[in-house]
Amino acid sequence: MDILDKYGVKATFFCVGDNVRKHPEVYQMVLDRGHRVGNHTFHHIQGLQYWTKNYLDDIEQAAGYIHSDLYRPPHGHMRFPQVVALRKKYKIIMWDVVTRDYSPHMTPNGVFNVVKNYTRNGSVIVFHDSLKAETNMREAMPRAIEWLQKEGYVFKVFE
Repeated sequence: MDILDKYGVKATFFCVGDNVRKHPEVYQMVLDRGHRVGNHTFHHIQGLQYWTKNYLDDIEQAAGYIHSDLYRPPHGHMRFPQVVALRKKYKIIMWDVVTRDYSPHMTPNGVFNVVKNYTRNGSVIVFHDSLKAETNMREAMPRAIEWLQKEGYVFKVFE
């Protein structure tokens, strides 16, 4: 969030409910700094591996902690009945640029190049705030923001 603040960028944080439960002060800080939040399930589960009822129950458990009408599916995987059910309550957000900042095979320069090579007008770019992604994200995100701003891109949160 400090990096985002430095560049005057607001982002949408798709939060895992169990993490919000464990760290409510971090969640509150996201809100206090003017960022948007969305539901990312309670246990970071993939829809294809769960029956619709169990998947929706996990999302609703997260909704007890994350008050948002936005939903982003972990790994982008859902069954069609899950999509139909979720659309009744949520705006489903997908992405087109996943930085892979969490990968041990990626370097900060590699993450930056993903942003540079694949971002287009209207792109949704995914960075992660996990421990696995920390080094890559901290080094690549400022470079990506500077490059995107220089190229004339505007940052927006979901409405």
